[in-house]
Amino acid sequence: MAGCLCTKVGGRIVVVNNNLSRVTPTRYKNATGEEDLSSHAVRPGAGTPARNRRPAKDSQPHKEADRDIGLDALTGHAGYAVRRFQLWIFQDFIKTLAEVDIRPTQFSVITVIGANPGSTQMAVAKRLGIERARLVHLLDSLERRKLVKRAASATDRRSHALHLTAHGEAQLAKFKRLAAEHERHVAAKLGKENRERLLQILSSFT
Repeated sequence: MAGCLCTKVGGRIVVVNNNLSRVTPTRYKNATGEEDLSSHAVRPGAGTPARNRRPAKDSQPHKEADRDIGLDALTGHAGYAVRRFQLWIFQDFIKTLAEVDIRPTQFSVITVIGANPGSTQMAVAKRLGIERARLVHLLDSLERRKLVKRAASATDRRSHALHLTAHGEAQLAKFKRLAAEHERHVAAKLGKENRERLLQILSSFT
């Protein structure tokens, strides 16, 4: 019989068809030594040695990202260059201040509050160009860390006056030392004179 394997077991002829995929009852002994009836699927090619199986598709990493991509007109756009520089600035700042877990915007908020105790949320948001809703979120996180505290404003009961806590003042001194180290990295990247020139150029936006 084509595709069949015949064998003799216990005086009976048993026919096994390897072309079928079906569930067949199989007897086995359980842990107590009793015979149980179980079902398992018999599939063509089951137990085929690994050396005979079809090899998996080539999983070489895609090298398209390594191509040299031209920037065309972007090379002449100040906005693109400033954005790329900003990314570098943020990455270095975050890395340098990683031990105190302070991000650039958080540092700006704490610094301004420290320099202007009692300022309202609206005044700080306007001075730093931060949306009020975002500032509220930032203040919540800084307040949870016991760095900033809100108090009722003496001039506007609808607003809050912002102050650093004693812990916040002590931490700000440490933040400033690390931020100064970050600025040294910037000077090393651009050159000291170029850094000073860049600050002069950008001063009209601050």
